[in-house]
Amino acid sequence: MSEPLISVEQASVRFAGRDTLQDINLRLEPGQIVTLIGPNGAGKTTLVRLVLGLLKPNSGRVRRQPKLRIGYMPQKLQIDRSLPLSVLRFLRLVPGVDRARAEAALAEVGASQVLDTPLRDVSGGELQRVMLARALLREPQLLVLDEPAQGVDITGQAELYRLISELRERLGCGVLMVSHDLHLVMSATDQVICLNRHVCCSGHPEQVSGDPAFLELFGQDAPGLAIYHHHHDHHHDLQGAVVAEPGLRIHGPVHVHGPNCKH
Repeated sequence: MSEPLISVEQASVRFAGRDTLQDINLRLEPGQIVTLIGPNGAGKTTLVRLVLGLLKPNSGRVRRQPKLRIGYMPQKLQIDRSLPLSVLRFLRLVPGVDRARAEAALAEVGASQVLDTPLRDVSGGELQRVMLARALLREPQLLVLDEPAQGVDITGQAELYRLISELRERLGCGVLMVSHDLHLVMSATDQVICLNRHVCCSGHPEQVSGDPAFLELFGQDAPGLAIYHHHHDHHHDLQGAVVAEPGLRIHGPVHVHGPNCKH
């Protein structure tokens, strides 16, 4: 077994005498996608801060590979609309980044056309890709993505998760994601950790979706979750146009079989 990028061992965090996280164990390998899910207040952001080294546990420990390079994509970016900042200038705020590297990073995420666009004018889907490009400029061994599809429409969400899977394949990096998008992310991850201050359950999506702890957290409709895969010969660009890709296989979203579903 390879050395993990990150190993969290029996870690607990307390604020004002109250446990925010209790006895957390997490192991993230190179090339693995791990997704944290859970209700609001479950401690997902606190766990991300532990992984990033922004917070120390009150007990337990967090181990990282020596000199581990982490690319971080935050949940939100507040942009002052009066600020005359282009996408290029925003990316060049990363130390050592010139125009060529910024162009290459945007090309990597399929957003080359916004290079000289004012940051305030890019769409939600474009902004998420710009933020992902910024994370890639660190040449990360680990990508930490906090709600990467927030503010993106359903088609854009599927495309973004497809892109994240492609980046994992091309770069061989590990990925730690936080998400509420159960219907999509459950088909775009290798391991799910269901968190509610402690690890309620964890494992492959098919295993977790039938776990009693998962069903208790996410409602009585959850037993109908049936993870399936479908195949496309195309994808959509940032403007929604169809781009043909013969042979492309895309893992589809989780399908929810409701009481009126006919298949």
